[in-house]
Amino acid sequence: MEGTSMTTAPGAEIRTSANLDEVRADLIDVYAEVRAPLLHLPNYQVTAFGERLDRHGGEAGFQAVLAYADGHPIGYAYGNIISHGDRYWQRTSPTPAEQYTSGQAFALKEIGVRPAWRGTGTARRIHDALLDTRDEPYVTLMVNAAAGDGKVHDLYRAWGYEDIGHSQPSAASPILTVMIRATHL
Repeated sequence: MEGTSMTTAPGAEIRTSANLDEVRADLIDVYAEVRAPLLHLPNYQVTAFGERLDRHGGEAGFQAVLAYADGHPIGYAYGNIISHGDRYWQRTSPTPAEQYTSGQAFALKEIGVRPAWRGTGTARRIHDALLDTRDEPYVTLMVNAAAGDGKVHDLYRAWGYEDIGHSQPSAASPILTVMIRATHL
């Protein structure tokens, strides 16, 4: 794999890749465990994730960061560039401020850590390693405000994100909260 490696939690290593083919199987493997309680819902099925992943992997600026322990993937984050007029912004209501949408931004599309590794700081380290590779001034993400009884939304706020609107990316998707922050705080 290309990129850098560094220690995260004990026995964990961070790897970065811009090549979806290199990391696709590991992303799907972790996703299936992270989203296991939701896999019965159409938007969360592994096949639906695979379709989204393939689309995102073919978009400009795709970048993935994965954490490994003993050679096995334990967490990931990935995203890509969005530009002015992107459907990401078109689906956001109310219309986001022009300062966010006039140029390129990085859209964090997915982040997940296996349950056994939650609470170790791994998610934050993966997130920060991904943003360290980016030049765009802003990073945005969408979160289900009900996830983890609101704890996931609160976590992103603690990481510096602020709410700017809502979006429903597909008919099968719940309404999500759109959040944004400066890429490098």
